Amino acid sequence: MQKIVPFLWFEDGKALEAANLYTSIFKNSKILNTVRYGEAGPDPAGSVMWVTFQLEGQEFHALNGNPQFKFTEAISLFVNCDTQEEVDELWEKLSDGGMELGPGWVKDKFGLAWQIVPTILGEYLSDPDEEKSQRVMQAMMQMNKLDVEKLKQAYEGI
Repeated sequence: MQKIVPFLWFEDGKALEAANLYTSIFKNSKILNTVRYGEAGPDPAGSVMWVTFQLEGQEFHALNGNPQFKFTEAISLFVNCDTQEEVDELWEKLSDGGMELGPGWVKDKFGLAWQIVPTILGEYLSDPDEEKSQRVMQAMMQMNKLDVEKLKQAYEGI
């Protein structure tokens, strides 16, 4: 059992739908458990209270809440991507029905923010050569979906 588990509040009974979408997008992912209400409520008996699922080995709980609380970009899920193909695929699937937020950020149709980031970006931005890292930062700030080749060109000064 994971000691710390993100607990995500979905409104309007969307927890199971969200868990199913996320586990269909990420490899090494699955629904672990679904907890349903009994007669004590507050929702109808048999309806989903929360879902426990794993994405790439990370466990999450998804609660069916009410519209009282909404997701904000103050919390996001950061996804390290090894290839441009992975960036493209995740960007397309997670932004479907949602919206692009700006460099590497997308909000899915449930309002949850995701950062879809090629792993090489961290290396480029932390390079001790400030000129290189600043070129990469400038290039990144011009993008919505991050482009590995353009980041590489900025890094190399091409």
